[in-house]
Amino acid sequence: MYKHYHNSVGNNYKHLQITTKYRKSILDGKLKTLCRIAIEESCKRHKIEIIILQVLDDHVHMILDCPRTICDAKLVQLIKGFSSYLLFRIYPSIKSEYWGGAFWSAGYFLCSVGADFDAVFDYVRNQELHHN
Repeated sequence: MYKHYHNSVGNNYKHLQITTKYRKSILDGKLKTLCRIAIEESCKRHKIEIIILQVLDDHVHMILDCPRTICDAKLVQLIKGFSSYLLFRIYPSIKSEYWGGAFWSAGYFLCSVGADFDAVFDYVRNQELHHN
């Protein structure tokens, strides 16, 4: 269950929720799939392991196991920045909806997942039921 590093043992689970700018319900169909791929690619690039990824119409929930060398603000910057960049490159027509170069809103929710990780995992897994 725990990861073994060169001189330490443990996990660094984070629950991250990011929202589309203006909270527009734009993440459906093809764009939902592209969003998932963009987030997966940005995480892979920085050795951030995705445990759960739920893409909903206007926001995304994820549980991540990130390297201990990445602080919380940097984690959010890496995921939001690179995924936004990829989405605008792959799907240029969304630039008309999101002028100014930002796909995600400025805010986010991020917390560590501690001893109650089963409850947090279930919460994130069941987001589609929660929002329907």
